[in-house]
Amino acid sequence: MTDAKLKKKVLVVDDDLAVLTLLGKTLENIGFEVFKGSNGQEALAFVRKNKPDLIILDQMMPIMDGIKVCALLKADRRFREIPIIMFTASADETDRKLSQEMGANAFCNKPLNVSDLVQKIQELIKQR
Repeated sequence: MTDAKLKKKVLVVDDDLAVLTLLGKTLENIGFEVFKGSNGQEALAFVRKNKPDLIILDQMMPIMDGIKVCALLKADRRFREIPIIMFTASADETDRKLSQEMGANAFCNKPLNVSDLVQKIQELIKQR
């Protein structure tokens, strides 16, 4: 990001610590303020208190999956404008379709192409 005063909050939620670490460091290095969670319940609790500028959700997680989180946030008028990027290790096209139906703004497959993800993040934040 070019302007440090416009630091945007990004919530990254994944049950894989390696993914959280990689995304956290990558996004911090380009100027985002990064918050992390490991399941859907943590994501909902964070969003209700802090309202991030963008959310990156793993589709399959324990306790509550990303699809359920996405659907709940997009159904709530307080949070429906927050862009959500879903990602998953599944190559099944129905996963992408389900993410879109639940209101996700973008979708990425694992293993993550970090530059592709960063581009999607910047585009979604710019649109906001």
